[in-house]
Amino acid sequence: SLFGSMMTRSGGFAIDDTNAHQPESLLLMDALMFVGGGSASTAGGIKVTTLAIMFLAIVAEARGDREVTAHGRTIAPESLRVAIAVLALGATLVLVATLALVHITDESLQRPLFEVISAFGTCGLSVGVSAESPPAGKYVLTAMMFAGRVGTITFAAALALRQRRVLYRYPVERPIIG
Repeated sequence: SLFGSMMTRSGGFAIDDTNAHQPESLLLMDALMFVGGGSASTAGGIKVTTLAIMFLAIVAEARGDREVTAHGRTIAPESLRVAIAVLALGATLVLVATLALVHITDESLQRPLFEVISAFGTCGLSVGVSAESPPAGKYVLTAMMFAGRVGTITFAAALALRQRRVLYRYPVERPIIG
């Protein structure tokens, strides 16, 4: 199972027929592929660091902490905003591409979702939808491969580097959330 976990996040080497997996196993594999590998790795997905920052933010909020901390360090608010943006962008891309692939292939949700997340995570696993899909479906999956590897990293870097000098501040608003 350790080997299978690693392959869903980077290598894509399948030791068994992916179609033989139960829906629950495919859903777990979807989650691992969506997250991907480490930030400095060649794996796609949103990256483990993004997920860790989101988890730490949830824990900090549950505790009532004003800052997100880990190992005696405070996570910069800018890093938290970039993590939220990367997660939201990744989830939106996967949602849109999955809906497009479901429409193009006339498949139920499970198999196209697996293919799209596999493409986004650039891990190379397949349940056969990519081989069976028409050219439009292959274009969707190709776009997801680029988005998973290059898109979120470029997007995060662009957000991190883009800083405008603002000479004013808006009043603070505290909307009711949840």
